[in-house]
Amino acid sequence: MARSRTVYCCTECGGQQPRWVGRCPSCGGWSTLVEETIGAPAESGRLGQNPNVEPRKPLLLGEIDTASAPRLATNIAEFDRVLGGGLVPGSVVLLAGEPGVGKSTLALQLAAGLGSRAAVLYVTGEESPEQLRLRAERLSAVPKDLLVFAETRAESIAAIWADRAPSVVVVDSIQTLRTDRVESAPGSVAQVRECAAELTAIAKSRNTALLLVGHVTKEGTIAGPRVLEHLVDVVLAFEGDRGQIFRLLRASKNRFGSTQEVGVFTMTGRGLEDVENPSELFLAERRAGAPGSCIAPLVEGSRPMLVELQALVAPAGYGTARRTTVGLDDGRLALLLAALDRHSDVDFLSRDVYVNVTGGLRVSEPGADLALALALASSRLDAPLPADVAAFGEIGLGGEVRRVGRIDLRLREAVRLGFRRVILPAGVEVARPAGAELIPVANVAAAVRWLRASSAVHASENDC
Repeated sequence: MARSRTVYCCTECGGQQPRWVGRCPSCGGWSTLVEETIGAPAESGRLGQNPNVEPRKPLLLGEIDTASAPRLATNIAEFDRVLGGGLVPGSVVLLAGEPGVGKSTLALQLAAGLGSRAAVLYVTGEESPEQLRLRAERLSAVPKDLLVFAETRAESIAAIWADRAPSVVVVDSIQTLRTDRVESAPGSVAQVRECAAELTAIAKSRNTALLLVGHVTKEGTIAGPRVLEHLVDVVLAFEGDRGQIFRLLRASKNRFGSTQEVGVFTMTGRGLEDVENPSELFLAERRAGAPGSCIAPLVEGSRPMLVELQALVAPAGYGTARRTTVGLDDGRLALLLAALDRHSDVDFLSRDVYVNVTGGLRVSEPGADLALALALASSRLDAPLPADVAAFGEIGLGGEVRRVGRIDLRLREAVRLGFRRVILPAGVEVARPAGAELIPVANVAAAVRWLRASSAVHASENDC
């Protein structure tokens, strides 16, 4: 009879080594190997596999009928948007986020939305059934027929799965599960990897949609081995500051749809609510006429959003000037400051620079470069931008303003919300929306000159 053995597993790639080494030979990570005890393999094989079942036969790709497995709409519009239309039967979705961001609330609301049209099994490993019921009562609708199973043992989950045959299974969370095949604590690399593999095998064989709730580490990465992200079909990141009401849902991996879509929610006393028009919500508390503020029309997937970028340039009190960003990449800010200093007459030497994206958003699109550059120049020159101005465009190292995608969509959203003047890259051929003025600029120097001119006009009008 085979006995258990000890191996060292890499927390980054999941690779196994017979002894501890400082650097993982598979991925090159340093100090990523942890000791795990691997039990003897079960004689019956993996969970959910029946040796008496006839093996499947290969199919011709052209003869596969996708209509036979329609998507399951969750009745949560923003969630369905990110997935590409709903849950796909037989798919495995990993939902990860920081503690307290609302992962369990979203999972419970998803189960409630599906409860009337599909059998849902909600496996809770972190809460008791009584705690789950108390949390459900705070939501707008409590599904009375939702099947709740408080269990952390994977073999027990497989048994109830086979008995009830649900259409959707929600596991909250994957880090709390354990299997008898591995002799280690729940949440360890081996346990997370083995439990995820077992549940994924069952979901694929039974054509059941599986939602796994996962934790993240203090660095912001998904807890567990990197192989966990390779096992699943969809990886969703639930983001948001607990001090803000906004929550964003992004897909970093999606085998059934785009990874460019973003879902926007607000956290209320009754749970998470969809935000159909995020632009109006993000600009609700904007103070027009303040130096250092500029509106950027951005595009996330197929959705346009107007975001306020704020900059504060102040004299450096001592030593090296500080560069602090919230919601933006530090490297992008350094690039823009260098371009402004080199190709315009705005000086940021010996100045502290602070940049913020309002609403707790995280902006990574290069189309926000021009708006951020104008916000920086506005704060440095103490020259506020007009209240009806928005700007977008990518800035290169030569100071040139480059064109970006979906210009027509950005313009329509800006004009719809009352921004009548839009600064954009020169040379762009696009239909001008009714009532809008397009201001093309070829480089950052031209954008700064326009800012100075508009500020002088605004000052003269106030003097009159």
